[in-house]
Amino acid sequence: MERSTDLVATIRGTGSVREFTDEPVDDATLTRILDHARFAPNGGNRQAWHVVVMKDPALRTALRELYLGPWRDYFAQTAAGFTPWAPVGDRELEDKVVDAARTSGDYDEIVRDRVEITFGAPIILAVFGDLERLVATDRDLGHYTMVAGASIYPFMWNILLASRSEGLGGVITTMHARVEPEVRDLLNVPENLSLAGVMMIGHPVHQPTKLRREPVQNFATVDRFDGNPFGVDPL
Repeated sequence: MERSTDLVATIRGTGSVREFTDEPVDDATLTRILDHARFAPNGGNRQAWHVVVMKDPALRTALRELYLGPWRDYFAQTAAGFTPWAPVGDRELEDKVVDAARTSGDYDEIVRDRVEITFGAPIILAVFGDLERLVATDRDLGHYTMVAGASIYPFMWNILLASRSEGLGGVITTMHARVEPEVRDLLNVPENLSLAGVMMIGHPVHQPTKLRREPVQNFATVDRFDGNPFGVDPL
């Protein structure tokens, strides 16, 4: 079977874009993007997602302001060498680092600058998953769950791929999960919907094409977790 080099190049070259030009994106383009994205695989083909397209300048500003606190906390934890909010992590140490950053205000200026640049995107989408329609087979295992995301994040990734086909770039962010009640109040979201993420999309100042990732041998093993590394040199 012939390999689609365009598809491979798109997969290997679609990275996060957080800085955009002033060029607008019309509704017809966004409609095409969402129309393509809806064909993402999802549990039972329930399409248990809802997208809020942010147009009101006041709401966009409010959403941006809600992002600042979580992003500052993320920045402080990263600077301290932590994986922010890792499901298995030292919450006491994380809290100390976060409290120190909030008190000192050391990161406030750089955080605001970065957030204002990213939220200058012409398209801002808030994406939610319907908890009454998502299949979460790990719901009762008594630990952090992630399976239900398999029915939402392929859709969001398709949005990025479809955006790339339009010459656009974008990013998936999850910081607003830290302030989900405030987001729900801001956007009149019912309780059965859970925030999967916020996406910013637009014409990139720079479109990344050469991404750096760990090689296959670093994350794939044969037969068991502690099995031999899997992988051969790609042709």
